[in-house]
Amino acid sequence: MVLTSLSDLGQARRIVVKIGSALLVEHGQPRSTWLGTLAKDIKALRDGGADVIVVSSGAIALGASALNLSHGGRGSLADAQAAAAVGQIALARLWSENLAAHDLTTAQLLLTLEDLEDRRRYLNASATLARLLEAGCVPVVNENDSVATEEIRFGDNDRLAARVAQAADADVVLLLSDVDGLYDRDPSDAGACIVPVVEGITSETLAMASTASSSGMGSGGMTSKLQAAQIAERAGITLAIVNGTPEGPIAKAVSANRGTLFMPQRQDAGRKAWLGGRLAPKGTLRVDDGCAAALRDGASLLAAGIDGVTGDFQRGDLVTVQGNAGKVIAQGLAEYGCDDLARIAGKREADQADALGYAPRSAVIHRDHLVLL
Repeated sequence: MVLTSLSDLGQARRIVVKIGSALLVEHGQPRSTWLGTLAKDIKALRDGGADVIVVSSGAIALGASALNLSHGGRGSLADAQAAAAVGQIALARLWSENLAAHDLTTAQLLLTLEDLEDRRRYLNASATLARLLEAGCVPVVNENDSVATEEIRFGDNDRLAARVAQAADADVVLLLSDVDGLYDRDPSDAGACIVPVVEGITSETLAMASTASSSGMGSGGMTSKLQAAQIAERAGITLAIVNGTPEGPIAKAVSANRGTLFMPQRQDAGRKAWLGGRLAPKGTLRVDDGCAAALRDGASLLAAGIDGVTGDFQRGDLVTVQGNAGKVIAQGLAEYGCDDLARIAGKREADQADALGYAPRSAVIHRDHLVLL
């Protein structure tokens, strides 16, 4: 189902709802009354026939308060990991108690970036989510911040929500924010207008965003939400940003039909959807204009069209593909490591064997392992 209006949310089959730290935690304490009204909203969605998955921040904020850590627990990686370890218990209890008040069973699922970057682990997470939903549970997902490192982590739950939606085959992602949606400029500016519908994210759309988190507790901002929308729009998933601050936030957003909808632009499925949503490339390949045009027409990436190779990667690693203007146009799985690829970049097939010392492969990235961005 493609959501064309927030008022149609009740027709959705499977919804991922993301909640940020600033909505859930205030001055180190949970907003208990607000959370109770959100649980009621989730119950209403369930009663309407939709499966619901929650992606919830808040563990670090809760744990930092319990441990009396400065900077909201984000003063260092060690502080954040310790705060998450303590706060995750409190966060799980909050969700369990509030959903149980509506006869809903809560399940907890902690994920790292690698759980969704690795194909086998991604499929395992997908199977777990499917079984929990089949059993009638409301899975509550969070990044496993107690073990995540600065180098290998989502860093925000907006993109995590989009990736969870892919894994769970959801049709809607609902990002609860502290603003009504995407504005055409800073919302504090006079004359700023909300953008009700975005038909494909462009450079102009990205220019409207701010990376700042207004609360100081979260790790995202509008930029991370637009990155989540890019993941969703390629996988055929509608993503909405709505104001989550009032009590009963979902019901209020639907009633007012106010927010920003990011419409799906294509429907990548299975392996292509997983590949297009991956977030941690190991290298970059720069290609010439002719090669870029061929990729857009559905061709595999050949060595002859490569102008430059950067990064440290092995065969099978994820790499991005850039045009000469520096714009990322695709990503895929490399058939060569960086050293061998540097030897054959720009060379025709007939000259590659001498440079490699073995028969070249059919492509640097086969079209079955490449997705346009």
